[in-house]
Amino acid sequence: MPNIGAFIAWGFITALFIPTGWLPNETFAKLVGPMITYLLPLLIGYSGGRLVGGERGAVVGAITTMGIIVGSEIPMFLGAMIVGPLGGWAIKAFDKAIEGKVKSGFEMLVNNFSAGIIGMLLALLSFSVIGGLVSQISAALATGVNALVEANLLPLTSIIVEPAKILFLNNAINHGIFSPLGIQQSSELGKSIFFLIEANPGPGLGILLAYMFFGKGSAKQSAGSASIIHFFGGIHEIYFPYVLMNPRLILAVIAGGMTGVFTNVLLGGGLISPASPGSIIAVLAMTPSGAHIAVVLSVVASCAVAFLVASVLLKAQKGESSLEEAQSQVNSMKAVSKGNVSAKQQIQKIYVSCDAGMGSSAMGASLLRKKVNAAGLNIEVQNVAINDLPKDAKLVITHKDLTARAEKQVPTAQHLSLTNFLDNVFYDELVSHLGAKDSVQKEQAVSSEANVASEANRLQLSGTQVFLNLKAANKQEAIQFAGEQLVKLGFAKADYIPAMFEREEQVSTYLGEGIAVPHGTISAKDNVLKTGIVFCQYPEGVRFTEEEDGVAKLVIAIAARNNEHLQVVSAITNALDDEKIMDILTTTNDPQQVLSLLNKA
Repeated sequence: MPNIGAFIAWGFITALFIPTGWLPNETFAKLVGPMITYLLPLLIGYSGGRLVGGERGAVVGAITTMGIIVGSEIPMFLGAMIVGPLGGWAIKAFDKAIEGKVKSGFEMLVNNFSAGIIGMLLALLSFSVIGGLVSQISAALATGVNALVEANLLPLTSIIVEPAKILFLNNAINHGIFSPLGIQQSSELGKSIFFLIEANPGPGLGILLAYMFFGKGSAKQSAGSASIIHFFGGIHEIYFPYVLMNPRLILAVIAGGMTGVFTNVLLGGGLISPASPGSIIAVLAMTPSGAHIAVVLSVVASCAVAFLVASVLLKAQKGESSLEEAQSQVNSMKAVSKGNVSAKQQIQKIYVSCDAGMGSSAMGASLLRKKVNAAGLNIEVQNVAINDLPKDAKLVITHKDLTARAEKQVPTAQHLSLTNFLDNVFYDELVSHLGAKDSVQKEQAVSSEANVASEANRLQLSGTQVFLNLKAANKQEAIQFAGEQLVKLGFAKADYIPAMFEREEQVSTYLGEGIAVPHGTISAKDNVLKTGIVFCQYPEGVRFTEEEDGVAKLVIAIAARNNEHLQVVSAITNALDDEKIMDILTTTNDPQQVLSLLNKA
């Protein structure tokens, strides 16, 4: 799905410049073959790897996909859907196996070589084994589809496709089954009917028009606007509740779908590339020269048949169904189809997330973890970068300016926003809402804290990392100073400092309670030489945000690749519970006192 734009670009280039296109151009037409052979499968493999294994998974997924591309003679869209996630899973499993076992300073070496070696092995496997298997599967599918075509039975696919769409499997069917088959056929024939089996907007429009004329109540009133969104906006999901509130209308969409497919088979209709979203505008844009009459008639005919059948069924209906109830049913099925859990299922893990998964989310997670443990809840609290949020996450907490990114990364999770990662009231209300005590969580929490402490013990905070009685005119000066100290102490390269400013521009690293934790972006971790922290005290304060309390007296800069910094982060969070300790940390002139208090905390 994220790569549909690339498919549309390929479709336009093909429709315009191939010998039978609108503007035949032999030079530009040279783009068509390499794009379908290399670009599109690589994008699919990259995206599949990223969904499973993050950025490293994306790279390994692309490498693996290259093996299956070279190892076969047909466009490897189906193969890319298989080996891309396989590459992501392999590197994710490797990273999990070595977590906490890599010596500080060797992370870059291990990361780069592991991705290269695993990618190489999987590329060889794809080239020699998987490519042949996928080619055989594709040939079998093509044979089955051709048998339906030759027997004039292709319209019967609507008996399965149309009900499956109502169950929110439309994208899985269209882009998981018909698009790979269609692209292969389109590359050979210049168009494919498969792009219109699911994407035809006619049946849905027929249902909505029937409601406009013969519906009742809110369904009749809303059908007009819904038809515009469906037909011109391409959002087919909007008509699903109208079918669910009267399940007999599935017969209408099946009849309409079969009519559309039959019309295209009869008249030779088809598209050059997937029409996504399924808007009439996208459909016409992807229609090749000479096929417009067939495509338009297929849409009109499918709409007319669906309208006639739905009208008869609506007239025969007794009573009035609830559109709101049907919409609720659609939302429930949509959540299930995307792997979401029931609202009644107990939350087992909470993710506190920020851009880099370092200072902000680490301190927020540490504070929430304490409260969860104190309440005895059987819930694990973990901090991660937004890009590393697992797809099965159920509850995610982020800064309000990052929530949109987190929702895009994990759309099925419940997302909570805050403005201050040290907001005690927010965490107290959340813990209270989550429920009762559980002794099992206490054991898990102790084990979790022990693991963090064990890994963090390798990090020694010394007096050279503590800077007291500083002054800065603004936060830029404070961040620059802290970054320079990280570089001088050998924790990071000079290029890490600009990344700290970039991170600050995205979302302020001010946490509240007089503390800021500037650090680099997630992409700047390669500029970290070894994990390190500098503790900077500004008794007069430095303004980090425009809010009234947005003044930091402690600026704690972090350079980290793994989790060694979490012990210090946890210590600072613990210190927040004691006003006397915080007062000393913000006013003391003795670096050793800072070290002593943090170690004690």
